[in-house]
Amino acid sequence: MKFSDPWIKGILIKRYKRFLADIELEDGSVITAHTPNTGAMTGCSTPGSRVWLRDTGNPERKYPYSWEIVEARPDVLVGIHTGLSNKLVLEAIEDGVIEELQNYQQILTEVPYGEEKSRIDLLLKKDASVDSEQCYVEVKNVTLIEDNIAWFPDAVSVRGTKHLRELIKMVEQGHRAVIFYCVQRNDAVEFRPAETIDPFYSETLQRAVQAGVEAMAYIAAVSTEEIKLTQSIPVAITNGTG
Repeated sequence: MKFSDPWIKGILIKRYKRFLADIELEDGSVITAHTPNTGAMTGCSTPGSRVWLRDTGNPERKYPYSWEIVEARPDVLVGIHTGLSNKLVLEAIEDGVIEELQNYQQILTEVPYGEEKSRIDLLLKKDASVDSEQCYVEVKNVTLIEDNIAWFPDAVSVRGTKHLRELIKMVEQGHRAVIFYCVQRNDAVEFRPAETIDPFYSETLQRAVQAGVEAMAYIAAVSTEEIKLTQSIPVAITNGTG
């Protein structure tokens, strides 16, 4: 995913109320930007961090600036916009980067499904027929890295646990189902569920994998020119399942 609009550079003063951040721009002025990430953003919202903003150009928005990238540690840029993760995965499938999800002729997005009234991020179909083989792909955005391990979630995720239950049901109905962790940074060597943050999510993920749900994780190369998924990393599920 390439960026065409010019970036606005700044220094993070503080993030607050989940969706807001005060940022000092290069000219010394201070603005409040929208933060397109509902997570805790642990390690990615440290005051004093270098950040990059985008001007949405939307006069209807109360906060027209959108905080998109942060330098979490020296020379490690992180894409914080959760809404980009689905697009990054879709792009990587179409470009052949995600080898495990090739040979599907049709990709649908945000399709309603499941007993709990969910929407699947990506629905892959072998062909356009009604009874075509299907693969349900739920995408999760990951920004939390500790000791080069990518962790999810970074806060208790009731919604994420619901999605795992839905994927289990799809496997039980004979479909392929994938939980895909999109790590918008390049310094992770492995993915693990954050059991200390949300033990119920970790437990449900383990149960999902045992039921046949596939767990995948890919890291991304992040720069101010583009963000793109580059390679898979191992997924280590609690109690040795993975």
